Amino acid sequence: MTAAYVALGANLGDPLAALRWARGELRRLGRVTGTSALYRTVPVGGPPGQPDYLNAAVRLDTDLPPPALLAALHALEAAAGRERRERWAARPLDLDLLLYGEEVWDTPGLTLPHPRAWERAFVLAPLADLAPELRHPVTGEEAAAALRRVGEGGLTRLAPEW
Repeated sequence: MTAAYVALGANLGDPLAALRWARGELRRLGRVTGTSALYRTVPVGGPPGQPDYLNAAVRLDTDLPPPALLAALHALEAAAGRERRERWAARPLDLDLLLYGEEVWDTPGLTLPHPRAWERAFVLAPLADLAPELRHPVTGEEAAAALRRVGEGGLTRLAPEW
């Protein structure tokens, strides 16, 4: 099995219920072996006037190869009502494949590690909860160090368990 890290986010409908549902569904794709705290974050980019997001991350130990895992994540988003119409728009569920072991991919439709993961506090704070020493496979920067670099502006830790 390979350790994959998946970011979870939602800001439409009942975001907490969506994240809980998604975490449960991820168990069908492997073993959830870690769950971060829950965070409230201000939207980054996208159309103005969006509600705040709830964000978290999980470690998923899985046998699915990266393309199949990404397809399964997109299927879960669609089942939750996500429609991909506008980049960074509000959504009922967002699941991003951040890391898949130490693999590096750059193909149409799949880039690993996630190209913006090490630049976003709403991704790095949950990752640092799970594994502060987790290293970016290309740069070698640890998640906790990256979080210190980008800062925690717009981020509020809500609950260690959800």
